[in-house]
Amino acid sequence: MKGILGLLKLTSRSDKPSVEHTDPFLFSTAFAGQGVDDSMLVPWEVRAVEVDAERLPTSRGGKLLQGLWAKDKYMAHLDKNAVERMERFFEFAAVPPSRDVIRQDEYGNFMVVLLTGTIAVDRVQPWGEQLRLAETRPGDILGEMSLLDSGIRFSACTTLTDCEIAVLSADALDDMMSEDPQLAASLVALLARKLSLRLRAVSARLSDSRK
Repeated sequence: MKGILGLLKLTSRSDKPSVEHTDPFLFSTAFAGQGVDDSMLVPWEVRAVEVDAERLPTSRGGKLLQGLWAKDKYMAHLDKNAVERMERFFEFAAVPPSRDVIRQDEYGNFMVVLLTGTIAVDRVQPWGEQLRLAETRPGDILGEMSLLDSGIRFSACTTLTDCEIAVLSADALDDMMSEDPQLAASLVALLARKLSLRLRAVSARLSDSRK
């Protein structure tokens, strides 16, 4: 965590970063040397077409996001002004039922915030068992681990009902780091905290399933 925040602080030392400067620690490029290239990633633009997503007005999506994060134990640390500044980096969409917004074992570079509806989180274990890890509720965040490292998806996330979602891509997070580094640092810190708690809960669930 301190390492991530340290890198984010480095980006804030210049109020007007050069357009020609390429920071090797930005999220869209930081893992390019680890075998993850653009051809392996499934971006939201591709997935949106596959799941028949329809774009939501920012006015509606932003209002839903503000309301949900204001009630969240951790995301409430972002004040209303911060969330309003963040809205322009998100894409908002409506997705029909029975659509895989995230698929297990693919490489992704975006996260999803569920605004309305229900999404199931399932994992197929190496021995073939399918395990329902969760049925998410509005305000829950999905896919943040791959957003941070462009790594392989741990589970599949499937809409059970009509859903409205907010999507943040690695490129958009890069833009946020360049244009509003303090806001990006706050968001990454809160995402890391929520991710840590989720991984502990999933680890405990998987351990129980093997008994």
